[in-house]
Amino acid sequence: MLISSYNPKELGDILVVITAPDAENQDTKIADDVAQITSENGDLLGYNFMNASKILPELTSENGQVFLNPTQVEKLNTKLKEAGFDKFLTADEEPKFVVGYVEKITDHPKSDHLKVTQTRIAADKTVQIVCGSPNVAEGIKVVVARPGAMMPDGKIIWPGQLMGVDSDGMLCGFRELRIKNAPDEKGLFIIPDEWQEVGEAVDFAKADTFFPEK
Repeated sequence: MLISSYNPKELGDILVVITAPDAENQDTKIADDVAQITSENGDLLGYNFMNASKILPELTSENGQVFLNPTQVEKLNTKLKEAGFDKFLTADEEPKFVVGYVEKITDHPKSDHLKVTQTRIAADKTVQIVCGSPNVAEGIKVVVARPGAMMPDGKIIWPGQLMGVDSDGMLCGFRELRIKNAPDEKGLFIIPDEWQEVGEAVDFAKADTFFPEK
């Protein structure tokens, strides 16, 4: 998993690369404008690349989540080698926001408002996702944020549990996705059936045309 972000207004010329969720106890090593963050067990959690635009000049046109291609990742790995680090990055080009289809819903055993969905995200893959949206229902197409997705507010989606039930992603509402002109209210963004096929990367440019200008 590889999650990258670049926010020069807030952080300066720093590329933040995350490979795993935060650990309670972390170690940081800094060398040659690179900070390596690991867990106390030595597992890699991520890197901060200072003066990142010297490595990837194209970053100057970015703001927010950055999707790094294999060539860019290789340039970062070259920098890591030069700095003396031996834990390297692997490109991750799988889409993190995909069209899903809610196949089945059951009640959450410990909650009155949460539902446990079985949501198909590819022809041969169905995942369990816990959802509290008031309009979740069987037979709808929705936006699924897969583990490794970064929401517009910076929140990262990880596999986890909601009140003791495994949840492998998130079913997204138009408010969380900041769909253009969307009402400020709770509810999943239900994708029109003819717009996209299950498993495809979500077309956010198309989604921004869903709600008319006010």
